[in-house]
Amino acid sequence: MSTSPCPRPGEPEAGGPVAGPRPPVSLSPSRASDFMRCPLLYRFRVIDKLPEKPSEAATRGTLVHAVLERLFDAPAAERTPPRARELLPGQWARLLEERPELAELFADDPAGEKLARWLAEAEGLVERWFTLEDPTRLEPAERELFVETELESGLRLRGVIDRVDVAPTGEVRIVDYKTGKAPRPEYRDGALFQMTFYALVVWRLKNVIPRRLQLVYLGSGEVLTYDPVEADLRRVERRLLALWEAIAHATATGDWRPRPTKLCGWCDHQERCPEFGGTPPVYPLPVVPPPRSG
Repeated sequence: MSTSPCPRPGEPEAGGPVAGPRPPVSLSPSRASDFMRCPLLYRFRVIDKLPEKPSEAATRGTLVHAVLERLFDAPAAERTPPRARELLPGQWARLLEERPELAELFADDPAGEKLARWLAEAEGLVERWFTLEDPTRLEPAERELFVETELESGLRLRGVIDRVDVAPTGEVRIVDYKTGKAPRPEYRDGALFQMTFYALVVWRLKNVIPRRLQLVYLGSGEVLTYDPVEADLRRVERRLLALWEAIAHATATGDWRPRPTKLCGWCDHQERCPEFGGTPPVYPLPVVPPPRSG
């Protein structure tokens, strides 16, 4: 069991680089959501490790997260909108250095107009955060925290928490920044899945149930909170165990079926998806034959 700082972007699925495909060994909120959304998408990302093109929206989110993380390096009184705006160019340069492929997003923008608009949108999201939280009154215990634990079942859970606040009384608040808009009430259970996942990991690591889970939606200027109880975390644990069993079965049999939804239009893998007339790559892992009948 461990906790340590982890840089953006992405939630690691396994520790360190690995040569060649192998069965999944852990579960993160993102990959769990992938499997629930479409098992074939999970396979493409976790087992085949197919490359995906960077998107403006996801990269903007990464940039905004980086600015909000670095803002807390400054003394409380200096955590102001002008200071946050000053951080944007440097953090964008750092991202480009770490991930040169991001330059492809603005390859057709010789005059820099598209990039300027994109940076202005990121700046607007950062400035909206100041209307939702006051960073001069916050002293996070952790930022961009990589957490990992192994359940009694052997299932390893891991992920990256945007911010952890700890009150003087010891109460824990888990905070996640979202650059999109808050979901409608009927879809909030899905939005809270990631947060209850993190709460479960913290509970198993520290034997402390977080007092509050907080989603900060910069796109719509809303804050969604939820106060979990032990029954909630036991419920999500059972759900994750069932999900892991389904993943193990698909891994062993090679049966990764696509699940078409409205989100398919944004998928990078349509040319390999049977739903769109494509053919997946040859399955790279051994397949367990079904038992003989009779």
